[in-house]
Amino acid sequence: MIFEMRTYQLKVGVLQRYMEQFGRVGLPIVERYCRLVGYWSLDSGRLNRVVHIWAFESLEHRDECRRRWWADPEWVEGYIPLALPLVESQESVIMSAAPFSPIR
Repeated sequence: MIFEMRTYQLKVGVLQRYMEQFGRVGLPIVERYCRLVGYWSLDSGRLNRVVHIWAFESLEHRDECRRRWWADPEWVEGYIPLALPLVESQESVIMSAAPFSPIR
């Protein structure tokens, strides 16, 4: 099992709008292709950020899920035009769980 942690830096003042849009429109689409482990907004440190973690069986599984997800017109034509204007930058980190991790 691998995990992808994605961090999005949002424009100032749009956090609540971004979270609402993702929960209502984006998440139902993404969940067709991958499993959400957790989703957070940051209240300290660098603000106006969201962090989410997704689980995949392998890197190949991640690649296949993302290929199918990005071929979905509801995502590309429906959600991306809503979200893109709210995002300043994004970061992706691929992680493997330690053998003793409670989440594996």
